[in-house]
Amino acid sequence: MGRFPTGSVLSLKQFMTRKQVLKLYRDTLKAIQRVPDEKSRTDLLDWARTDFKKHKSQTDEETIKALIFHGERSLKELRQSLDLSWARMF
Repeated sequence: MGRFPTGSVLSLKQFMTRKQVLKLYRDTLKAIQRVPDEKSRTDLLDWARTDFKKHKSQTDEETIKALIFHGERSLKELRQSLDLSWARMF
């Protein structure tokens, strides 16, 4: 999602999309904190931060929706992998 000039007002749609992106980012960082291996956790944190920063200036609505979909799918896969690894430990 692109930056908006000071004083500009977000439309409701832009506000909701921004909220969705921020939630995805926070949820991704929380999930990564569950990764037991420190090196893997650091690599995943770097990847997530870089990926979100890379697309920060994106303004095309369809592209943003596709990126959110991809991010949510990746987060779901990460959570499933973590749940499986924890299940195997116990």
